[in-house]
Amino acid sequence: MVPTLETPRLVLRPLELADATQAQMLFPEWDVVRYLTKAVPWPYPPDGCYTYYRDVTLPAVERGDEWAWTLRLKTNPQQMIGAISLLKSENHNRGFWLGLPWQRQGLMTEACDAVTDYWFNVLKFPVLRVPKAIANGGSRRISEKQGMRIIAREDRDYVSGRWPSEIWEITAEEWHRRREQTV
Repeated sequence: MVPTLETPRLVLRPLELADATQAQMLFPEWDVVRYLTKAVPWPYPPDGCYTYYRDVTLPAVERGDEWAWTLRLKTNPQQMIGAISLLKSENHNRGFWLGLPWQRQGLMTEACDAVTDYWFNVLKFPVLRVPKAIANGGSRRISEKQGMRIIAREDRDYVSGRWPSEIWEITAEEWHRRREQTV
């Protein structure tokens, strides 16, 4: 069972199939999807979110291989503004997207802190790794703020093409030490 999480400005509510309608209105924007994995179809189909949630995300959550949340402002919890998930995978443990009107406000950093706490403190995984295109400056800044470090470089395929990429990592010990210093 995926719990509801909260940050100072956000409610992270467990993803449901009914969320696909709101996601579909926000997600198929070039500036949202261009640095996502090539598995995301482009142009994005009209039923893309519904199909993905039904056939991929929710079955993975049911198996215990993924934990997925929608992001909602506490000031307007009925409106979905993005999504974030944690994944059991060797080098890809977290993924997210945020609708354009809410970018560059520190909201995704809050969400990443909440789910990273969950990854280490509840799920008890020893390490968190996230791949990203080097060109994705916003995502890189979140990893930097979280105290992550680059452990590998490779080329990866994204919606926008093949890009030089990095895998960022932080261990549970490093995360806990960082959190103690910021409290």
